[in-house]
Amino acid sequence: MKALLLLAACALAATAAAPAPRIRIVALGDSTTAGTPFFRSPLESPPDGEGDVAAPFPSALAALRPDWEVLNRGVNGERADEIRARFERDVLGAKPRFAIILAGVNDVYQERDLKETEADLSWMYRRAAAAGIRPVAASVMPFTRATAEQSARLRELNAWISRAAAAEGYPFCDLHAAVAAKGNSDALSGSPDGLHPDRAAYRAAARALAAAIGAALKETRSPATSSR
Repeated sequence: MKALLLLAACALAATAAAPAPRIRIVALGDSTTAGTPFFRSPLESPPDGEGDVAAPFPSALAALRPDWEVLNRGVNGERADEIRARFERDVLGAKPRFAIILAGVNDVYQERDLKETEADLSWMYRRAAAAGIRPVAASVMPFTRATAEQSARLRELNAWISRAAAAEGYPFCDLHAAVAAKGNSDALSGSPDGLHPDRAAYRAAARALAAAIGAALKETRSPATSSR
């Protein structure tokens, strides 16, 4: 009997000492998720990607929060409709707790109708939510070489993203503000090519996302939320 009690006590101690499972997060998007021009994502260069793996914001986010597993599912050059086309495989297939959805800069660059972009983003937000995944609606980052018209369209799209997130109760992360230059919100704080963030800006994006997702986690743990 004593031996059985001892075994039970050891089993309980081992369970208590076991680390909590890591929270899985999928970062879905275009080049600003992949980490261009510093890194090619695992989707672009299978199986592990190629280049400076620490540069993209998904890697920086994982470094900030070792208890989070952040999967980089960015592909350079893709519009929202192209990102939507692989949503089932890259998000639902990974079964994450959160999906960071960052899309739209190439839609603006290629002069796509913003209503179509908004429809694609809305579909992705709702598809994630329907699968029990918290979508993180991220505003689109600026790019320094943008024309005045392109910057205006980015602001219009980002205003819609903010409103959509608020209306549906999704976490929102203002990546546009996080990486914008001081005194010029239409330009990046740093960029090697005028199109993509530099390493410091990618790290700033990661910090903003860590705060937004952290707040969402606290919300889900609150008594008011857990009783629903």
